[in-house]
This record gives sequence, C-alpha cells and structure tokens, in this order.
Amino acid sequence: MNIAEYSVRHKVVSWLLTVVLLVGGAVSFTRLGQLEDPEFTLKIAMVITQYPGASPRQVEEEVTLPVEAAIQSLPYVKTVTSISGSGLSQVQVEMKPEYRASQLKQIWDELRHKMTDLQGQLPPGAGSIQVLDDFGDVYGILLAITGDGYSYEDMQDYADLLRRELVLVKGVGKVVVGGQRQEQVLVEISRTRLASLGISPDRIFALLQTQNTVNPAGKVRVGDEYIRIYPTGEFPTVQAMGSLLISDPGADELVYLRDVATIERGYAEVPSHLYRFNGGAALTLGISFSSGVNVVDVGALVDQRLKELEYQRPVGMALATVYNQPNEVDNSVSAFMLNLGEAVAIVIAVLLVFMGLRSGLLMGGVLLLTILGTFILMKIMAIDLQRISLGALIIALGMLVDNAIVVTEGILVGMKRGLSKLEAASEIVRQTVWPLLGATVIAIMAFAPIGLSEDATGEYTNSLFWVLLISLMLSWVTAITLVPFFAELFFSDKDVGGSDGEGDDPYKGRIFVLYRRMLDRAIHHRVLTLSGMAVLMVAALVGFGFVKQAFFPPSNTPMYLVDYWLPQGSDIRATRESVARLEASLLDMDSVTQVTTTIGRGAERFMLPYAPEKSYPSYGQLIVQVRDREQIDAALADTRTLIREQHLQAFAKVKRLMIGPSPAASIEARFSGPDPATLRELGLQAEAIMVADGALESIRHDWRQQEKVIRPQFQEAQARRAGISREDLDNTLALNFSGRTVGLYRDGSKLLPIVARPPDDERLSANNLNDVQVWSPVYATYIPISQVVSDFSTEWENALIMRRDRKRTLTVQAEPDVLGDETADHVLRRIRPQIEALELPPGYALTWGGEYEASRDAQAAVFGSLPLGYLFMFIITMLLFNSLRLPLVIWATVPLAVIGVTLGLLLLNAPFGFMALLGFLSLSGMLVKNGIVLVEQIKLEMTEREPLDAVVHASVSRVRPVCMAAITTVLGMVPLLFDAFFESMAVVIMFGLGFATILTLVVVPVLYTLAYGIKAREGEAV
Repeated sequence: MNIAEYSVRHKVVSWLLTVVLLVGGAVSFTRLGQLEDPEFTLKIAMVITQYPGASPRQVEEEVTLPVEAAIQSLPYVKTVTSISGSGLSQVQVEMKPEYRASQLKQIWDELRHKMTDLQGQLPPGAGSIQVLDDFGDVYGILLAITGDGYSYEDMQDYADLLRRELVLVKGVGKVVVGGQRQEQVLVEISRTRLASLGISPDRIFALLQTQNTVNPAGKVRVGDEYIRIYPTGEFPTVQAMGSLLISDPGADELVYLRDVATIERGYAEVPSHLYRFNGGAALTLGISFSSGVNVVDVGALVDQRLKELEYQRPVGMALATVYNQPNEVDNSVSAFMLNLGEAVAIVIAVLLVFMGLRSGLLMGGVLLLTILGTFILMKIMAIDLQRISLGALIIALGMLVDNAIVVTEGILVGMKRGLSKLEAASEIVRQTVWPLLGATVIAIMAFAPIGLSEDATGEYTNSLFWVLLISLMLSWVTAITLVPFFAELFFSDKDVGGSDGEGDDPYKGRIFVLYRRMLDRAIHHRVLTLSGMAVLMVAALVGFGFVKQAFFPPSNTPMYLVDYWLPQGSDIRATRESVARLEASLLDMDSVTQVTTTIGRGAERFMLPYAPEKSYPSYGQLIVQVRDREQIDAALADTRTLIREQHLQAFAKVKRLMIGPSPAASIEARFSGPDPATLRELGLQAEAIMVADGALESIRHDWRQQEKVIRPQFQEAQARRAGISREDLDNTLALNFSGRTVGLYRDGSKLLPIVARPPDDERLSANNLNDVQVWSPVYATYIPISQVVSDFSTEWENALIMRRDRKRTLTVQAEPDVLGDETADHVLRRIRPQIEALELPPGYALTWGGEYEASRDAQAAVFGSLPLGYLFMFIITMLLFNSLRLPLVIWATVPLAVIGVTLGLLLLNAPFGFMALLGFLSLSGMLVKNGIVLVEQIKLEMTEREPLDAVVHASVSRVRPVCMAAITTVLGMVPLLFDAFFESMAVVIMFGLGFATILTLVVVPVLYTLAYGIKAREGEAV
C-alpha cells in the first residue's frame, strides 16, 4: 500500500489533514506579523568623539586614527569609514554580513570595551567616546509637532508627555524626540563693569563651577543615629545665581554676580540639529516597534492612545504624520493579498479551462490548502507577511500546482485506460513519487543561493527561499496525499473529467497530433534544430548586452528627497534660512502635500532603506510628499528646475526613495592616498570626465570645499610678561564670540551648561578682532589683544578628512539623470575606462563603490553558494536516474533559457538587477524539474515501446502537464509585473519559462535521441 492508496482508504486521516490545513492556515494568517520590509539588521555603529578646539587634522591624527586602529583589531569588522572635522570625530564601523542580530549584541559590547580601554590614551581635552549601536533602528512612525506662537520649551514639554505615554503601548520598542535644542543658562558678563571693579573673570568662572557641584560633606553620629551633613548654597533657581558673591575676600565692597551680569535660561545660540514642517519650526517623535510584532496592530494601538491623549494637546499645537509604516504596511499587504488573490484566481481559471471543471476544482482546492498550510509553517518559523514573503508566495503559485497537475493528469489517463480511480492514483503516485520529490527539491535548491547568501541583500531577501521551501515541499505532500483522496471523491468511473472524449487513447486531440508532427520533424532534423537553438543562444547573449542593469528599483511611495548643501563652513542658521525658502517654493506646488525638513543631519531612520546623513551644519534634507506616485516624476522635474533657477549658491540632489539596501550614490569613484591636495586633484579630474559625459548629475566629492580658519599669531614672550598663556587666549576668544561653558546648573534630572559671554552691546565680530580685551593677572586689568597677538591671518584648511579602512579616501559621487532612461551601469561602462586611465602617483589607488560595488558584493555572495547548490541539484538528478547522460541531457537546456530571458527584458525594457538574477536562478530549477518529469516518463515508456516511439509517446503524454505548469506559472506572475520590486524577476520567469516549455518539449527529446543514438524512422534522413 503506497501513500496514495493509504490516503484514499483512510478517509478520516485525509479529512483531518484537510481540516488542519484549512482551519490552521486561516487562524495562522490572522496572527502573522506584518511588516513593510523584512526584519533586517543594519550592522553599523557610530563611534563619536568630541575634541573641542582641534583642527580636522588634529582630530584625525590624535583621535580618529587610534579609534580606527582599536576598532580594526576586532575580527568582526568589514569596513571602517571616518569623518574628521573641526572638533569632532565620526567613525562608522560596519560588521561582516554573516553576523546576525543575536550575535551583534555581544559584538557591540566588545566594541564598547575597546573604546573604554582606549579612552585614557586620548589627548587631554578629548571628550568621552560614544558608541551608538542603535544607528540602524527604524522608527516606523514619524510624527511632527508644530505650534505657531509656541516656544521650543512648550513643544518639548508636549513631546516629553507623548514620549512617556507612547513608550508604554504594547508593541512599541522605543520613542525618541528629534530636533531638540540644547537648553543652557546664559550669563552675560559686562567686561566694562569687571574692569572697573578689578575682578578677574576667572574668579567668577571658578565660583560658578564649584558652587553648584555635589560634594560629600560627611556624616556625624548623634546618639544612635548617623546623620548626613548637607550644606546649603546651591542655586535653587537660575535667578538665584545672581546672589553669588564674586568680590575678592576682604574687599571693602561686596559685589554680586547680578551687579556685573544678566542671567537667563534659554537655548544654545547655534543648534546642532533642527526640524521644520510645512514652513514652521518643529520637533519630531519617532516610534519604533518591538521585534516580531504586527505593526498594523501596534499602529492602531498608537493611534488609539493618541486619541485618548488629545485632550492634553495645547490649543494651536498640531501633531502631523511624516511617515506611517503601519498604514504603508496595511496598504502594501492588502495590495499584495489582492495580487495573491488575483494570481490564485488566474491559476484556478487556467486549470478549469484546460483541465475541466472537476479537475480544475480539485487542483484549485489543493492549491488553496497548500497556501494555507504555508501560513501555518510561516507562523511557526516566525516569518512575517512582508514584501519578500508575499512575493515568494506569488512566485510559488505556478509551481505549487506542478505536482498536482502531474498526479491528476496521471489519474485521468489511467482511468481512460480502464483503471479504477484507486488503481490509477496508486500507479501514478508509485511511478512519480520520487521523481517529483527530486524535481521539487531541485526547484527549491535553485533558490538556495538566496537562503545561504551572507550578504546584506541576501539577508534582506532570504525569506524568499524559506517560503518557497515550505510551500513547494508542502505541494509535494498534498499532491501524493490529498490529490488522490479528492480524486476519489470528485471523479466518477463514467465521467473521468476529460474533455477530449477519445476513448482509450487520450492523446488523439488536435493539439497532441500537431505536437507529434512537430516533434517528429525536430528529431528528423535534429542537427538543424540544435543549430537553430545555438544561433538563438548566441543572438540572446549579444542582445543581453543591451539590457539595462540596475541594482534595486525605486520605491512606489509617493515621497522623494532633496539633499541640500550650502558651501562647507556655512552656519546652520544660514542653512535653515536657505532651505526655508526652498521649502516655501515646494509647498506652492500643486502636487506637494507636505514638506518635512531636517537641518544639520539626516532624519531618524523612518524606513529601512533610508540612510540618514551624518552631522554637517551646511546640510539640510527636505522630505517631500506628493498626492500620488504618478505625480513624482513631474514633481522631481519641477523641483530640479526650481533649484537651478533660485538656489545657485547650493548644491542639491533630488532623489527617489529606493527599495532594498542602496548605496549613498549610484556611481562612486574612490581615490585613496596620503596627500589631501593630490586626492583633490584626482577628484577634480574624475569630476571633469563625469561632467563631460553629459548623462550624470549631482556630481560632487565628499571632502567638499576647503574652509577658512582665522589664525591669531600668538606672541609668546609678550604674553608671558603679562601672565597670559595660550589657554587664556583661547578662553578669551571663545568667551567674546561663541561663548564659553564655565559650569553646570542642576535642574532636577537636567544638567544645563552655564555659558558665559559678553552682552550684545559688547560682543565683537570678525571686523573688530583687535578690540578684544584679555585679562592680565599681572596688571590685574584687561589689556588689548594686540599686545599678545601680532596679526590675524586667514588660512584655508580641509574641513573634512574622510578615511576608509584607515586610508585617506576621497570619493567622487554622481547620479544618472533621475528622470532619464540610462542606468548607473550604462554610464559607468562609458566613463570607467577614462577614469581608470588617469595617472595615479605611487601610493594612490582607485576603487569603485556605489551600485557597482553593492551589486558585485550581492552577486558574489549568491554565486559563492551557487556552485554548491548546483552541484547538489546535479547530484540529485544523477541519483534519480542512476546515470550521467540523462542529467546532462536535462541540464543542457538550462543555458538556453537566456533566449527567452533576453527577449522579455528587451521587449518590456526591464532592468536586469539582483531580483532578476534570483529569477533566473529559480528558472533553472523549473527547467530541470520539467525535464526530470519528462525523462522519467520516457524511461517508463521504454519498457513497453520501441525507443523512438517511447520518446515521442512520452513527450506527447507530458504536453498537458508541462504546458499547464508553464501557463499557470506565467499567468500567476502577471500581478507582479505591476510591482516595482518584483517586476524584473517576473519578466525573467515569465518569458524564460515560456521559452523553456519549448526547450522541455522539443530540445530534451532531441537531445535524448542523440545521447542514446536513437535513429529516426526508416526512410527518414537524420
């Protein structure tokens, strides 16, 4: 008794399996997590170190270099990049792609230990090393808080309230407030009053620094008690600081701080990060989700809590949505479920038309049970519903019915030959159970390079492999169990479900007769047939050179970005004013619904592919939302025109959001070497080549412009006579211009810096540097700065020093026209020989980044596991047939699939990218699977017929199963043609499989006759 007979005779077991799949699948579907993109770990951390007052070169040599060396001693590191700027070191470390989230926690701990050990080796004045390992957190809900007429403090209070409440919502992982300004206590000290009173400013600073510090005053025993001593003298309020006595001990007149200074609480004059929303100042609230949750459900809980808190929102203050991942996920999953439903309907309709009503209903029902069973295993394996897993289900649809078609077709043919339903089912399952299993495993193994890939793109798409593995293996199980069971219920001995009514011979229909004639001619002219295929193969390879190459496609989200750069060295307040003008112009466009602007750095990562820019005062980014995606191209064109006409002083890049991991720029040429001047010269030469090509825009390099620096020429001898040190000079200049931090004020849980500076009427500008007064402890008065500084010279310096893997590296970046038809690969092929022809001095190197590097790494990861996967597939084929020739016959057809692939890509102008590559790999599995089923049938026919008749008859008997499998797969892919992410994969599979059907039904039999020396019929020339 084989499995088919067992399923038919034990109806209770079969019904139990049906109910489990039906009910369990429905329940599991409602409980699956829902995400926009698959959970993906960004293996990136930022190591940030402040070094106030240091030049970029000093930061590089004294901070960045030792930090990089310590990081690269870790064995997990893939790449270390750094930015050394004035007073700030930003080092980004990316770990090797094979490490997953569970391992990264330990890795980040080791990184922190390394930085802690290094801290004591940094130069005096360097701040503590910060390790930010949450750099990759995704804040799927990003809200903007605005309030016309409200202060930042008011908005901050409301933001803090929302943060405290929302972090308690079930499923919420973290809530952060963006755009907060640093609060401070500002002490404006009059230099004139100090001079008249003869009080040293250092005395005031020392008192401010020590008066509010917490120091132990000891404890005293009183009887049985041990009581803590805690003196008064702290500043209970900001205004109480005015009562600080600053006169010298024993002075006749008591002088208080309020006599020489005004004290107030406010915000830092120069912020580090700002937000604007629709033309007004704003704060943002970023909400991230816990792992494994259904973000749609959590989004509903967040919305509900916000409604409950609505009564606490101040009148006139608004809470707007910048990005709402739960809504996007809900729309995305709904659209994909619609696509899935359409694909299922298409497949069932095809089955009904070509297989008859009962056969179609049988296989359609088994298909639905297989999909529901897949949901059960997805729930068990914690695979969420997201872009990749849902796409995998649609890709699998056509293949899910392949096994069922073979078994159903076998049952129908057996019944037409006079067998009972049970006998027909038992025989076909006995004949095909292992070939179908082998073919199914081979089809799954074609996707193995995705599941085994250690690259970032492999991790991003790896649920594709697991969903296909689950669904295809389940389709084999249902084909050999439930198909015979339902055939027993659906079919009758009188009505076998066929439509040709040809009596004992089921293959006398017109289609079978025409195919038999065509196959006879192909075998008769087999040399010509194979020569024709070879010619088509060569033509396809030549034509493939004209196929567009792209890594990942742009997103359909109705949103685009504008990166806006003022010249390096621009004040962040100037950046704010400049982007505000562009923001106003964009809001006047009819298609634009809202504009969110982040100034000083990128926004919180609100979606996985979004990469926030690091900290630069001259940088702003506008996140522009339009009404619908059809308006994006027009809005992009209008925005670009607007920038070119009204913002000539700025460099701006207009770009679309991308799907999947994407590099900082599409084209990147990296020059590495020791001398900044040489690197800049090489960068200029590369930029000139890119400009001359004419197809590129947003051409720039990441070192940007050099920056001015004012260099007071310190006179050591004169300064020493006045008792003034270099540190005194630095402190005086800082005090007179940007303000000097002289202590901390404790306000509950807040520690606010106390910043001293002159009042507005005594503050100086760059035009009157010589009017600065320096306190001389020798003369006990202020003296002109000209007595210790001979001159103020202006010099140029590299404001940004970029490094990659501990080498100074300048990267020239460019983008193809965002509205043009040329891809980055097309343009790179043209400019690459010219840039590589540049003469590089000894010690300098050129490497390529951008899409080229990302695609190369992704394909290398896939191809790294490809030989093993294909070897395993070939071994399975050999084991199935215990032969070498038969596997070679089957596998010889795989390269020919490129004919259909090239034709499809060229006809639909679709790019060949990473997803198309995965489609081609899956296509090879489908080809081999069909070939196995056909060759197995030929082997069976050989026991009863002459060799040539066996080949022809077996091929004819496989026409309907092979064609049905191809038609269901091709038509099931139709919905994916309208999804940007899966379009190229769908084209590859649809056209490749369409042509592969010819390969299976014509080329495989022809190759079989050649391999085994089977001659054509008598009287026919070969």
